[in-house]
Amino acid sequence: MSTPSTQSTSLDADMVHRLKRALTTDSDGLKEILQDPSSEVLHAALKNVALSEEHLLQVLKRHDLTSTFLNAVGRHKLSEKSRICMATLAHPAVSPALVKKLLSRLHLFEVLNLCYLPGQSADLRMAAELAIIQRLPMAPLGNRISLARRATATVLQALFKEGHPQVIEAGLNNPKLQEVALYQHLNGSNATAETISQIARHPRWSQRPNLRRAILKNRQTPRVWFIQFLPRLPRTEARNLLHSQTLSARQKQWIRDVIE
Repeated sequence: MSTPSTQSTSLDADMVHRLKRALTTDSDGLKEILQDPSSEVLHAALKNVALSEEHLLQVLKRHDLTSTFLNAVGRHKLSEKSRICMATLAHPAVSPALVKKLLSRLHLFEVLNLCYLPGQSADLRMAAELAIIQRLPMAPLGNRISLARRATATVLQALFKEGHPQVIEAGLNNPKLQEVALYQHLNGSNATAETISQIARHPRWSQRPNLRRAILKNRQTPRVWFIQFLPRLPRTEARNLLHSQTLSARQKQWIRDVIE
């Protein structure tokens, strides 16, 4: 019959063996080691020179990993690889600090892809959207145009605030676009005759009553949209535009011409 001390010695010897193997085994051996239930063994495996990107992708599929282990992965040189970053970010145990660190290593459109990962958490999506928005001022125009075609509603709202005509033209057909982004643009300082016209002639957005009203109240709105939209307004509402503090005298004359 074994005593507690002999059992403890046996367990210690087994752990020493597993730790040594985690540090020294070859590539094939690591595949087995990375299934070990002990976090100590997994940490030791991170120091094995045979550890590859494929090994890390394998272990990151485990749902029993701790945030401490994921932080250790984030410090490993292989975490510079985008596939490792993406797999780590998708893990439910990833910490907010590590999320911020790893997002900074990804390209703009890799961060966007995170927003659409199946089953991703709301926190990860919001962190990814914030990371994209923070990069917008430095992003080339071509990237912003491409973003506008694929971005989430939150990122689109930030893009439309900038008011670049090519970006707005690209974003108008994005199914994620929400009316609030257009309304804010039309009431903001970056709206121009060109961007107003882009919205006003769009088959989807030109039918929105709130957007039509915002267009008719903007100082940059060209004459053609007063001719198009005023007849569809109640006469009292159309006359009230004559008292607007934002419209120019010329625009008010266009309103009178249409009403009369």
